[in-house]
Amino acid sequence: MTIGLVKLELYIPGSRSLKEKRRVLKSLIERTRDRYNVAVAEMENNDLWARATVAVVTVGNETQHVNSVLNKVVAQFDGHPEAEVISVTMEML
Repeated sequence: MTIGLVKLELYIPGSRSLKEKRRVLKSLIERTRDRYNVAVAEMENNDLWARATVAVVTVGNETQHVNSVLNKVVAQFDGHPEAEVISVTMEML
């Protein structure tokens, strides 16, 4: 069994309030959960308007599959027009 974790630090340049930040994050998080069947949670920078840290976790039998799913998740976040990925940290346990 492999547990995969990816931590994404995001910059949301168009955000002028926490409400705008939550709108962007909610959209990204729901789409990611629905599409890839992973657990997603905002972890840090809760009080900052333009910054967010999101953790994504998945479990699988094969490391290759877990890695593939997490790479697709990173690509989805990276391709979102309202958020920029600042850093990515990936771990396999």
